[in-house]
Amino acid sequence: MNQLINEWIDAHTQELLDDIKRLCSIPSVKGEAEEGKPYGDGPYRSLNLALKIAEQYGFSTRNYENYVGAADYDPSLPRCLDILAHTDVVPAGEGWTVTEPFEIIQKDGRLYGRGTSDDKGPLLCALYAMRALKETGVQLKKGVRLIMGADEECGSSDIRYYYGIEPEAEMTFSPDGDFPLINIEKGMFHGTISKTIKEDTTLPRILSLDAGLVINAVPQKAILRFEGLDLTSTEVENAMNEIQELCQVTCQITGKDEITVVGVSAHASTPEMGRNAGLAAILLAAKLPLSPSEALSYLMKITELFPYGVTDGSGIGIKMSDAESHDLTCTLDLFHMDPISMEFKFDSRTPIMANEENCQNAAIQVIEAAGFDCVDFSMIPPHVVPADSPFIKTLLKSYETVTGLKGECLTTGGGTYVHNIKNGVAFGALMPGIDTNMHGADEFFDIDNIVLATKIFAEAIQNLCM
Repeated sequence: MNQLINEWIDAHTQELLDDIKRLCSIPSVKGEAEEGKPYGDGPYRSLNLALKIAEQYGFSTRNYENYVGAADYDPSLPRCLDILAHTDVVPAGEGWTVTEPFEIIQKDGRLYGRGTSDDKGPLLCALYAMRALKETGVQLKKGVRLIMGADEECGSSDIRYYYGIEPEAEMTFSPDGDFPLINIEKGMFHGTISKTIKEDTTLPRILSLDAGLVINAVPQKAILRFEGLDLTSTEVENAMNEIQELCQVTCQITGKDEITVVGVSAHASTPEMGRNAGLAAILLAAKLPLSPSEALSYLMKITELFPYGVTDGSGIGIKMSDAESHDLTCTLDLFHMDPISMEFKFDSRTPIMANEENCQNAAIQVIEAAGFDCVDFSMIPPHVVPADSPFIKTLLKSYETVTGLKGECLTTGGGTYVHNIKNGVAFGALMPGIDTNMHGADEFFDIDNIVLATKIFAEAIQNLCM
């Protein structure tokens, strides 16, 4: 461990924090494509600020048509290591209490704001690790490139564009996960469940239900709209109180004919940490004095397929687990219902043992038996890099050297940029056991974690590229 480099990082910590604040203040949620801005204005501004910061510190940069940016430690060196991070973020969502999502503050040893831990903060930790090496005069023998994308949260089309132009490096890590190191990423299974229904105008009735912002996050808020229902009645009040206690959510009358249910968002890879507002809203509808209808009966079937608080896929017949990659998870994240149709989208993270027969076909059989249509069902295979590879051993050694903690390989249900990179792993930037509320309200990044991650990255780059 190079003491000079660690001292440099300590001396430049506030500068790093200020750069994270600058970058995270841009609301880089994917928007409508514009000329020269494939993901809208926010991702465009965020990507270009990241490139500007890299240029400011003396790195050679390239902008790949505003899909991706790259910063090279020394472009004359043969490329050996890619560090793959992203400048886009998920929508701000609601429920923020410490600060507004894009008003980044430093409080109680943390930075709060959207993107601080996913993934702008970790991106800049990696850049500062490169800067620390450069400004302390480290002469690498092999090249390292920081690749900065702008569409990780919505499908990673940016990286497909980049790798259509550039080859993969010999080794790749993404600071978009947890330390010590993630060498197994579960597979993914997504699908849309739909049903056309006959409109029933008998009152009182439910007019609509909407919940969820993105498919990879448990919905925090659901809005129910009604016709002919007296929201001031004792029956309604009792039903709301019962659901609040049963589901640990908040139910509020937010309009003349509207009830809003507020739960807790969570990443789709850890749905057990959330409280699904969409499913709680359906359970509330079941307890309200509404006229029986086809719409209500099919909503109730959804809670049989996806029971509230059950995230193992058992409702649709796909519960499974293996020793290497552990349990399957499944969460219903996007909800829409109106008088003539309903549509729901789910996100499942599957262990290595999952395949089309025991997962996709099994789910379709159960869902169709319940009377729904299955649309756009697809599976993405898991990603595995052998734990005994020299690359992984070097990363774990770097982690142990800086932290003094035991380095070991982990499995995640989260899909990172390296999911399709042959020799790619997620390496940091979050220390073990820390939940930073990424994808939820009050996202944060501990300052101690920021400093430690930067030192670990600097150590790893030296060990891999000297």
